[in-house]
Amino acid sequence: MTTQRNDFDPKAYNPKFEWGFLAPKYWGTWIAVLLSSLVCFLPNSIRLALAKFMAKQAVKIKNKANRRARVNLEMCFPEQSIEEREETLYQSYVTSISFLMGFASLTLKSKTWLENNTSINGLSNLTDITDRGENVILLVPHTWAIDIPAVLLASRNLPVSAMAKAQKNKLSDWLMHRQRVQYGGRVYDRSGGIKPFIKSVREGYLGYYLPDEDLGREHSVFVDFFATQKATISGLGRLSKLSKAKIVPLFAQYDSSTGQYTLDFYPALPFPTGSEEEDARMMNQCIEDYVSKKPEQYMWILRLLKTRPESNVNPYSN
Repeated sequence: MTTQRNDFDPKAYNPKFEWGFLAPKYWGTWIAVLLSSLVCFLPNSIRLALAKFMAKQAVKIKNKANRRARVNLEMCFPEQSIEEREETLYQSYVTSISFLMGFASLTLKSKTWLENNTSINGLSNLTDITDRGENVILLVPHTWAIDIPAVLLASRNLPVSAMAKAQKNKLSDWLMHRQRVQYGGRVYDRSGGIKPFIKSVREGYLGYYLPDEDLGREHSVFVDFFATQKATISGLGRLSKLSKAKIVPLFAQYDSSTGQYTLDFYPALPFPTGSEEEDARMMNQCIEDYVSKKPEQYMWILRLLKTRPESNVNPYSN
């Protein structure tokens, strides 16, 4: 990867600014952007105090996000008491709210600031592979700080190639995209298929693969996930083979008490195993090992367990 790298790809997702973003329907978004831009400059102690107060209120709200989180926690940790699971939910909100309060820093502050506020463990698990000229797909579960590695690695001239789904709010989608690729990289819309992503990985981009999404019965295999079973994305072994890439687990966390980020790179996994079920179980095991130690870092509010092996009933339905 050279400093003269050209990240342009006509097949990549690249939303543009529209004058329509100034319309009244987007004023609420602009106000939120302004407030978040101001809040990110507050001392971390103040942001943390605000996050704890807001988290106490958030867990009391009867909404779909809390419903999903409680269902996920109960299905994954049935041996825990309700009080233990509620504490995990509260701490998850503290982490997410304090993280989001500082999220604008990625755009408004410098590369040096990001470097100084990020600790990296096990980076050689990645660089030993890239230094040999081999390709890498990063296995990145949905922790709250999931965007941090992509921005940091790109700032070090190790840009990623990712697949994403456009947000409904077009202004938020444009702003988020600009932040993600501010130092380089490529993002592809899922509707365009997997081939452009594979091509980028073979060209030397770090693949950014999200292993914990529920894409439905058709694209998944059912394997163990904590105390339950999960519809887990199949085909990572084939993807590894097609892109000629090693699979390196990467977990990102945000320490709400310090305002610091931590990136943990783990040794490459032995993909492909030859079995989609074994590949899927290996992915889930990685998530379990990390999340068991840092449950507050995980996005429990996601529809992680929407597709069930035994029925078509949505577990999040009231």
